Amino acid sequence: MKQLLKNLRDGQTIVAEVPVPMPRPGMALVRTAASLVSAGTERMVVEFAEKNLVEKARSRPDLVRQTLDKARREGLLSTAEAVFNRLDQPMALGYSSAGTVVEVGTGLEGFMPGDRVACAGGGFAVHAEYAVVPRNLLVHLPDQVSFEAAAFATLGAIALQGFRLASPQVGERVAVIGLGLLGLLSAGLARAAGCQVFGVDINPERLRLGEQMGAVSCVRSEAESAGRAFSQGKGFDAVLICADTSSNDPVELAGELARDRGVVVAVGAVGLELPRKTYYAKELQFIVSRSYGPGRYDPAYEEGGQDYPHGYVRWTEGRNLQAVVDLLAEGKLDVSPLVSHRFPIDEAARAYELITAKSGEPFLGVLLTYPQAESQPIQRRVVNPLAGSQAAPARGELALGVLGAGNYATAVFLPTVKAAGGIDRAAVASASGLSASNAARRYGFGYASSSDEELLADEKINVVAVLTRHHLHARQVLRALQLGKHVFCEKPLALNQEELDQISAVLEAGPAGILTVGFNRRFSPFGQRLKAFLDGRGEPLHAHYRVNAGYLPDAHWLHDPAQGGGRIIGEGCHFVDFLSYLVGSPPVQVEARGLPDAGRYHEDNVLITLRYSDGSLGTVTYLANGDRSLPKERVEVFCAGRAAVLDDFRQLELLRSGRREVLRSRLRQDKGHRAGWEAFLQAARMGGPPPIPYDHLIGVTRATFMALRSLRSGRAEDI
Repeated sequence: MKQLLKNLRDGQTIVAEVPVPMPRPGMALVRTAASLVSAGTERMVVEFAEKNLVEKARSRPDLVRQTLDKARREGLLSTAEAVFNRLDQPMALGYSSAGTVVEVGTGLEGFMPGDRVACAGGGFAVHAEYAVVPRNLLVHLPDQVSFEAAAFATLGAIALQGFRLASPQVGERVAVIGLGLLGLLSAGLARAAGCQVFGVDINPERLRLGEQMGAVSCVRSEAESAGRAFSQGKGFDAVLICADTSSNDPVELAGELARDRGVVVAVGAVGLELPRKTYYAKELQFIVSRSYGPGRYDPAYEEGGQDYPHGYVRWTEGRNLQAVVDLLAEGKLDVSPLVSHRFPIDEAARAYELITAKSGEPFLGVLLTYPQAESQPIQRRVVNPLAGSQAAPARGELALGVLGAGNYATAVFLPTVKAAGGIDRAAVASASGLSASNAARRYGFGYASSSDEELLADEKINVVAVLTRHHLHARQVLRALQLGKHVFCEKPLALNQEELDQISAVLEAGPAGILTVGFNRRFSPFGQRLKAFLDGRGEPLHAHYRVNAGYLPDAHWLHDPAQGGGRIIGEGCHFVDFLSYLVGSPPVQVEARGLPDAGRYHEDNVLITLRYSDGSLGTVTYLANGDRSLPKERVEVFCAGRAAVLDDFRQLELLRSGRREVLRSRLRQDKGHRAGWEAFLQAARMGGPPPIPYDHLIGVTRATFMALRSLRSGRAEDI
């Protein structure tokens, strides 16, 4: 399928061929008929992408500070690679569209193939021939509403949310400052609600459209006097600021237009320095509207499909979307005068030349249109024309298929695979299709797919890397092992004991393939040097691993027990494994204690004590409540008259018999990603043994389950 993309590194806008995405649970695959280009939000993204690196840095000083902190912690080369990787990710544009449902994911109720729908949401209702959209961002479309009109519904919902925040009554006077798309829709909605509407804009051409949408309109220079006349000297009950400017003039004008104790709502992106004298004298309410309404930015609502009860939240973003569609169906809102341009998806780049004023042509509502051939087959595989031959590998050669193309894959794993060589890069699959397509292009894989089953069934692929979200790991690992493939699984191996038992049973039965987990730290140069330093110790050791993990927002997927497993299972396994590597065996008992979550944390300020069969002790202090400027990881080991300190895999200090040896890596961290991958490839070629013993993989994973149980029970747990 064709999809419009923007590259943040070079600013290039392209229409790319990408696999049709798979509908996820609770979501629908929609064949797009029309989508609306946002002259506000999308223009800002495009203009940022087209800046050079210096201009990008000047516009985002907050990101510059984060980058400098990262460079101090991890080294210049590691940081530069991470930054350029982020910038080289194509951004999917668009958030307002309409089309026809062609497939539904499991658990989606209320929609079926053939339904006409309006779609909303950044990352969902994108400019593409097909889009996967969740339940709460879909609304049914009556036959009398065209796809082109419905493509305005999301922007209409944004305008409607701003209008609702003002709480106007029938017959009240509403002023709209800024008669772009958002302002004109706001004027039309206010008029449909029975309000008297007054519009202001600096562009005389927009005033005529304001009149068509039901607003008495005037230019900015006449706004105060015309507003007084319109309101009979009393001022406006509500003022909606829909302008798009960094200037504070709209806020100042709103204060002048509003009545005593009126309401001002900022719907557009404007300067927010309030003139105290005016706002104080009139005791005005000032509200900043947040997008489409309640539910926005809540993953449980938008992605998980958890709706809010009507009795508590009457107007969610989904209900606002439905209300706009209803107004279109009833003829109370007419968006046809707002369409200034239409472009087929093949010519979508021209639309962005238009909204960024490169063409100099005036515009308003810019629509993208899409072919609607019913018989058009759904293509979930796209061949990379730049890749080499895709013939089956010769006997004994390895061919790699990668499941998942998120940040870890593109920032760490795929660059490692490319640098290490020694394996045919056959395919990349991701549910969205887009990330897989980009990864295949950047790293020379033969094809991209949106179907993990298609990749797993590919007979020429004999090595599978599982880099998907955590809840998919166990299923995909089991499927690949059952098909006789070698498997590299990015941690964790499983999220619960049942999954782990299933994998353990397959391993005990003797699978044809080798399994490893991405416990890379044990393969790092400093990690292996530390292990060698402890060899022949002759007595138990004590090791303390301090992890300054940093705070994650409440809505982060890693906190979701069903999807991420939480931070102890999802990331803590790394540190349990490294201590087990130093000891030489998995732990036999674990005890965990934690700080109170206090409504802010998620069982991620934890002290874990590990006991080993030889009497060794290990402690992992995993903390989310620190300052990120402190280096993330520090290991201290004491044993048999020896001591060692490993600082963030950039410095190793070894002390023995009064002698001190210090090893440093100044330009980059090396946490063992490449060495671990090469050890796995060697084992796969030679038929074993696995680079990490299976009892370590199973024991370390089980230890994290028991750590969480101990944290909740307050007791030590045997493993």
